[in-house]
Amino acid sequence: MLYPFNSIFNWLNHEHVPTKLFTHREFSFTLQGDVYLRYHSFNTAEDLKKQVLTLNPTRFEIGPVYSAKPRDKKTVRPAAFTPQKRELVFDIDMTDYDGVRTCCSAAELCSRCWGFIAAAVKVLHASLVDQFGFRHLLWVYSGRRGIHLWISDPEAMDLTDDQRRVIVNALTVVEGGKEMVKKVNVRTANRALPPSLWGALDVLRTIFTPLVLKDQNCFGSQEGWETLLQLIPDPTIVETLRSEWAKYPTRSSVQKWEELKTQISKTKGSENTRLYGALEDVILQYTYPRLDAEVSKHRNHLLKAPFCVHPKTGRVCVPVDPSNIDLFDPREVPTVAQLLRELDIAGEGANWEKTSLKPYVEMLDRHTMGLMEEVRRTKRATAGGYNGIHCA
Repeated sequence: MLYPFNSIFNWLNHEHVPTKLFTHREFSFTLQGDVYLRYHSFNTAEDLKKQVLTLNPTRFEIGPVYSAKPRDKKTVRPAAFTPQKRELVFDIDMTDYDGVRTCCSAAELCSRCWGFIAAAVKVLHASLVDQFGFRHLLWVYSGRRGIHLWISDPEAMDLTDDQRRVIVNALTVVEGGKEMVKKVNVRTANRALPPSLWGALDVLRTIFTPLVLKDQNCFGSQEGWETLLQLIPDPTIVETLRSEWAKYPTRSSVQKWEELKTQISKTKGSENTRLYGALEDVILQYTYPRLDAEVSKHRNHLLKAPFCVHPKTGRVCVPVDPSNIDLFDPREVPTVAQLLRELDIAGEGANWEKTSLKPYVEMLDRHTMGLMEEVRRTKRATAGGYNGIHCA
């Protein structure tokens, strides 16, 4: 058996003995032919396993913890069936970077454009840990062209939809559709960058040159450099560079960026400050995380479970170590065909422990150990507090 049901149970439940975090949790299943089944719930990992083996779904998704068991939804009053808890989740999809990446487009993903996802992980992880104090963050490759984040801290689980919306809005920097050229508008009235973005900008400055200028060469084509010039609020500089780059179109993005900075360095006073701010906004626009905000704002949103298989690529949705995100290559993720071959070689009775899935399951288990230890500490602290009062 390839799927790590016990590991998924422990991760969702935070304890070894079933609690409402699991028994009142919604699971949905997608069957062959795009048949979609919602509001399933289970008492144990074994119950979930039996249902998955019976239905043989193409994938299943995980939803919130409800006030009643989801399978009893039809027998309880609507007012008595409401989402109570849910991991704070984020979804970053590579298609949202089609306006800036040059190597791939649409559903395609390669190790080069994965650099944008890696940059997003670094910035978002640091922001959520340093600014919001979250500790239990699980990053999971989506199996095709993106990455999901599940935050399981008790404080995250208890967030209301309004509170989730506030966090998402605070983390949203790049906004606007294809028709909008300037997608970063976060500066204060005096044109200063909010302090919350200082750390992100420091990280992204180091990423911008190797990723955007060198690897992707985003300003190498006329379309690319015209987009850049539209983000510079100085007509004189824009016309000077447009004329120069038209004469020498083969100049690299690195050269164009340096020439732009040289032109800006010639300005003085408030104009100089404004233009250097525009350069920072360019860096943010090309490298800051692009969030699917609706995924994060609502507790009742469903998200594909870790270790499902993506039907288009055959790749497994595996956990990713954020500290080694630059080394992760989506093309090296185990596929279901590869894992089945490994099971055949291992022999009858073998499970995921005998396959290349093992290090990824162990990564989830280590993450879960931190959650369980926090539950134990909380229980000890609660019991100790009670005993202290009683003895007094």
